[in-house]
Amino acid sequence: MAFGGLDKKTNGAPMAEINMTPLIDVMLVLLVIFIITAPLFTHAIRLDLPKVTSQPARETPQTITLSIDDAGKLFWNDAPVSFEQMRTRFADAAKGEQKPELHLRASSATRYDVIAQVMGVAQQAGLERIGFVTQPVAAAQPTR
Repeated sequence: MAFGGLDKKTNGAPMAEINMTPLIDVMLVLLVIFIITAPLFTHAIRLDLPKVTSQPARETPQTITLSIDDAGKLFWNDAPVSFEQMRTRFADAAKGEQKPELHLRASSATRYDVIAQVMGVAQQAGLERIGFVTQPVAAAQPTR
């Protein structure tokens, strides 16, 4: 609604300006609602993934097998290495014309942050093909 001013000296024309205060109030209320509800959309869902049989990974001369035990110790093709040695070996392996494939064998009790660090170092070195080695299912069950 547009109201005229209380000043009697001006003509009785209505005010032609939009009152922005209610619009700003509504905008701020919506902003607060979005700030409160946004973190609710980013939670993780716990899933029990099915176990299936898959094709065995092919071993080639360009394949690097990196094993990680329960304590987080690293083994490069069954030889123990430190984290810094692994970093330099990844860089050396990625310098070739044909980049090797990394097969990552991690124990089920290995901390995820160790696996994430290894994958990050491999990606920084330029290794793009990373595969996870798993245990095959003992008896294949038919899928429905």
